Amino acid sequence: MSQAETENLPVLQLDVISDVICPWCFIGKRKLDVALKSLTNVRINLMWRPYQLYPDTPPEGADLTTKIKQRYGEEGAKKMRENIKVAAEGTLINFAFDKIKITPNTLNAHRLIRWAASTGQQHMIAEALFLAHFEQGRNIGDVAVLLEIAGLHDMDVPLLAELFDSESDIEATRSDDAAARDLGVHGVPAFLAGGKFLLMGAQEPEYLNRFIEKARQKLAVQ
Repeated sequence: MSQAETENLPVLQLDVISDVICPWCFIGKRKLDVALKSLTNVRINLMWRPYQLYPDTPPEGADLTTKIKQRYGEEGAKKMRENIKVAAEGTLINFAFDKIKITPNTLNAHRLIRWAASTGQQHMIAEALFLAHFEQGRNIGDVAVLLEIAGLHDMDVPLLAELFDSESDIEATRSDDAAARDLGVHGVPAFLAGGKFLLMGAQEPEYLNRFIEKARQKLAVQ
């Protein structure tokens, strides 16, 4: 399809509601990537929206082993990780759970994703944050780590450092999180098409495409 033909396609906004420490969100993102490549009758305006799984995590993060055992128990955590790796087959994600020592507070990571919208880099930055956390075991609650990731993607690091030092977009990020919960999102990932149609879970590419097509059709007749 030529660029001119693509530009003439109808545009559908698709909001990805996600947390960057959620393994299912990483899986869902990779499956969405596959789905988006096969769309031929609509252009997607992709926006990432924040959802914090553990908003009460202290700024310095929390010990992951303790948190996981408290939430799932030792055997439950082991089984969960096995299920995640099975679900990730075909996505080329190499989960390195043994490297992850900290459950970070993801507020600042979500702020970075929010700011990346101004340069059209949300999807790229989200991918980089997922990789840093799940494959490299880095603390993506650490501003220094976030600035390094931003710099690798040619974002304005001095400006971002100033923003992180301020209260900029903290309340807006929390407000977006609350708005997702008001929509009925109580787990992630979730996908909101056209501001009206909600799909929950890390779905297969074919299912995502059907969801997008149904949303496109319904919005076209409204």
